[in-house]
Amino acid sequence: MDRLFLDANVLFSAAYREDAPLRRLWRLPRAELITSTYALVEAERHLDAKQRARLVELTQEEVEMVPDVPSGGFPPGVALPDKDAPLLAAAIAARATHLITGDRRHFGALFGKRIGGVLILPPRDYPMPPSEEEA
Repeated sequence: MDRLFLDANVLFSAAYREDAPLRRLWRLPRAELITSTYALVEAERHLDAKQRARLVELTQEEVEMVPDVPSGGFPPGVALPDKDAPLLAAAIAARATHLITGDRRHFGALFGKRIGGVLILPPRDYPMPPSEEEA
């Protein structure tokens, strides 16, 4: 079973609209969704009250909250901004199989690479069930 660590931008996008395509992640039959408090707080900061309520609904029962951990100790050549390093560190510490992020600017050079056992992918590269329109 895959353990998908959801970055703040994935959480934000899933909560932003009720019909957000990323909500398909919540329908994956063989995946556990995980995130950290750090990622959750970052996503909440940019949502209005209605969207925050959707985020709570999405994360309350179906997303495992893992502890925030100090960042660092990444292999040579892996440099992330201070705001992004804790996300990868938490994913590694939680033994996630994947870090799902839409942050091409900071994680783009790491897409498709495995760091500390975690494969970093944009959402579109992780196999998801078809949307209801496609089904």
